Amino acid sequence: MRVTLLYASAPRTVHELELDLPEGTNALDAVRAAGWLERFPETAALNETVSLAVWGRRCGPDQALRDGDRLELLRGLRVDPKVARRERFAGQGARSTGLFSKRRPNSKAGY
Repeated sequence: MRVTLLYASAPRTVHELELDLPEGTNALDAVRAAGWLERFPETAALNETVSLAVWGRRCGPDQALRDGDRLELLRGLRVDPKVARRERFAGQGARSTGLFSKRRPNSKAGY
């Protein structure tokens, strides 16, 4: 069976590899077969900092793979997306017109 492995080790850096694996291979065996546990040391802690997904849906290391699956190694988020959006909005400065031109007293930016 043919499986595609993807891992973004850094922003805008994606590693992609196609593997021919025997039927019944699980996700962890596929990562081992690719040699990515040695190539990318941060992937050794699969459940702590890096998780697995098949076609964008999280799975465990014992998930059985099928022909044509796309196995992704997911890094954890460094910043909460909600916090990042609030900081970007606050950095843009106050506007005289628009949706957030009139703010409630003592409210956060963007609310």
